[in-house]
Amino acid sequence: MEDSWATSGVDLGVDLGVDLHLDTPAAVASGVRKGLTDALREAVRGGRLAPGTRLPSSRTLATDLGIARNTVADAYADLVAEGWLTARQGSGTRVAERAVPGPVASPRPRRTGGAPTYDLMAGRPDVASFPRTQWLKSARRALAAAPDDVLGYGDPRGRVELRTALAAYLSRARGVHADPNRIIVVPGIAHGLSLLGALLHERGLGRIAVESYGLDLHWERLARTGLRTVPLAVDDRGARTDGLAGHGAVLLTPAHQFPTGVPLHPDRRAAAVDWARRADGLILEDDYDGEFRYDRQPVGALQGLDPDRVVYLGTASKSLAPGLRLAWMVLPAALAPEVAELKDAHGAGSSALEQVTLAEFLTSGAYDRHVRAVRLRYRRRRDQLVAALAERAPDVRVTGIAAGLHAVLRLPPGSEQTVVQAAHWQRLALQGLSRFRHPRAVEPSSDALVVGYGTPSDRAWAAALEALCRALP
Repeated sequence: MEDSWATSGVDLGVDLGVDLHLDTPAAVASGVRKGLTDALREAVRGGRLAPGTRLPSSRTLATDLGIARNTVADAYADLVAEGWLTARQGSGTRVAERAVPGPVASPRPRRTGGAPTYDLMAGRPDVASFPRTQWLKSARRALAAAPDDVLGYGDPRGRVELRTALAAYLSRARGVHADPNRIIVVPGIAHGLSLLGALLHERGLGRIAVESYGLDLHWERLARTGLRTVPLAVDDRGARTDGLAGHGAVLLTPAHQFPTGVPLHPDRRAAAVDWARRADGLILEDDYDGEFRYDRQPVGALQGLDPDRVVYLGTASKSLAPGLRLAWMVLPAALAPEVAELKDAHGAGSSALEQVTLAEFLTSGAYDRHVRAVRLRYRRRRDQLVAALAERAPDVRVTGIAAGLHAVLRLPPGSEQTVVQAAHWQRLALQGLSRFRHPRAVEPSSDALVVGYGTPSDRAWAAALEALCRALP
């Protein structure tokens, strides 16, 4: 067992006032002096005390540690004699200037063909387009108007300002039936799925239906809660909802299936809701990029068809930036209190200051203006991608491009892995469609690339397109 010794701040007018944390054995046969000497020596040897660092005076350190001043003075003297410290009149006791070996970096695995130059991974936005100026203005206004309790622990559901703003925005823009009391703010959709999976497992559910193509991160989060994920086949009309019989819950991406890009057909939307009503089932709706559509009218949220049977999950990760760690769930009234309790028990949340900033960003209209601006930018990139492929790779069919931040490039049978490797040699970071296939999917697989067009900067986009075309058959 160890005692942790640490100095507290002292009067800067009297002494240096540095904080010094030392781990020393609770019982040392040779006494406190040796324990202190060893702890100081290890702090210097390990690099925690950098060369030139001035240490507290013997009086200050003795007071902070609750030991005799002579003990500290003797420990300092021992380390001066050994060359670890220096002591000069008027300069105090400092760590000696000497070479301190730094931590040895783990060797990185070698990449064949070099590290990626261009990021064409799906699901990533152009973070360079983040509206820093407007966000800063919103942050200042929000902080100036925020009550003092914004700096406290707060409501596990999230700040009421954000929940109120989200209720208005989601109702207007996505057709969601939202009430602030039914909204819970979470750090990400994956975290929300962890909470929902835990709730379903507590209620006796042993499995959940998922689309046969999707994010393994989401499947893994659900599996960790004790749920087995069972794939539903996906075709050009979205998930096969006729396979829901016998299930108690399903995870869907109905507005823009990830990664195939097709919307759930209206007949299947209705069938999913009918199943939930008949079977007392629950639909988890992942609306990860619902704001971005180009050649079609917006596909409203499935939740609007039955708010008591659908949990709506949305995020700012695609529309703004994933680093904000802001997402939300709109829950059936019967589930909201239980999920809030689970979230409180798990202890993970989003910054209250970021929440009130996003609330102001939404209510001021800045969010709508930003979404419209980046929607135009992403549409231009998508159009340039389609045009380049038509010219350079006319045999490659492009699908899933009416909305979102990625396209699916259909390839000749048996060529996916070869093309992915060719893209790697062109220093492109992208993935094949098989990367998103559920391990228990039974429908025939198809060869394709999933190409994200959100991440590259505007100046790098043309070069990224050129490299992609060179990799295609």
